[in-house]
Amino acid sequence: MSTYNAIRYNNPYANAGGLVLLSTQTASGSSSINFTFQVNASGQTGFNETMTTTAFRATHFESGASASLDYKTNIDQAQGTSYQVIAEQINTGNDESCSGTLHLFNPSSTTYVKHFITNLSAYVDSTTSHNYFTAGYINSTSAITEIDFKMSTGNIDDGTIQMFGVVS
Repeated sequence: MSTYNAIRYNNPYANAGGLVLLSTQTASGSSSINFTFQVNASGQTGFNETMTTTAFRATHFESGASASLDYKTNIDQAQGTSYQVIAEQINTGNDESCSGTLHLFNPSSTTYVKHFITNLSAYVDSTTSHNYFTAGYINSTSAITEIDFKMSTGNIDDGTIQMFGVVS
């Protein structure tokens, strides 16, 4: 079962206020190996905005046999338009899952490109703990009005995705 629990969509550096829940989506047998996201700028379709990203992963085997920290060249983008991988290798084991946050900074701005950071923790391959870090920017000065999350194959077996905003 692949599970994804809470994504936060907010600007934690706003001048005032706290988080306010904007939307909750619950998945049950909905799209398994990599967890990805992509956005649409205002008035756009296709979830194919241009982005530049970087990604790395910390890994530790359950047995303690090895651990590593590696740059993930296979999932970064240089002005790419693909869905951005934010966690990979989540298969169908009953205990395989991931949970984390995505921060999209100032999505309603019509002046600046949209920076983002992600941090997801995953239990994968029934043997390994992964911690994924992805950051970059969406190369659009239009407001971001839609965001889409999906598995690269298979279904999101069970999970909740929540979007928060910041009260100003």
